[in-house]
Amino acid sequence: VVKDGEMVSIMGPSGSGKSTLMNVLGCLDKPTSGSYKLDGVEVSRMGDDRLAEVRNKKIGFVFQSYNLLSRTSALANVELPLIYKGGMNNRKRAKEALKKVGLEGRANHKPNELSGGEQQRVAIARAMVNDPTIILADEPTGNLDSRTSDEIMKLFTQLNKEEGMTIILVTHEKDVALFTQRIIHVKDGRISNEEILKTT
Repeated sequence: VVKDGEMVSIMGPSGSGKSTLMNVLGCLDKPTSGSYKLDGVEVSRMGDDRLAEVRNKKIGFVFQSYNLLSRTSALANVELPLIYKGGMNNRKRAKEALKKVGLEGRANHKPNELSGGEQQRVAIARAMVNDPTIILADEPTGNLDSRTSDEIMKLFTQLNKEEGMTIILVTHEKDVALFTQRIIHVKDGRISNEEILKTT
């Protein structure tokens, strides 16, 4: 069980099922067995349209490879989820999200004009622009040096504490996992044990 406002990491060797678990948690895949409830609702009973709606409204995704559109500005990349959703004040909301990650001065730069850490900040801004309740981050520091990794993890911690976002991240790195409140260890597709690091 992951509680509202918790910051949790998932660790395990390659092939242990971490990414599969993330896909299930993110409503990208349905579990083949067992039960997964999101806000008390059984996910396996949701149709494709409902799953898409949940992904769009409740979950923000951050990936190791950033997944930014190379020919568009940081601001336009952050705006994308808002365009899919429809609505007003998209540009204003995207600017606010960039400000939260400390990149308001880089809004018009394209990804190739940004450092790896800045690109990941853009990806985090894009993940949070819809005000999701959960952010799922798959190896978010995997392509970054240790100093930049620390900066990104401090940003996640800030979002967790100040915005109350539930953050679940997959990582291979113990020093990254130590930023979270709890580590869930996965082995052979099952949770093998968990470590409580900090109590909320």
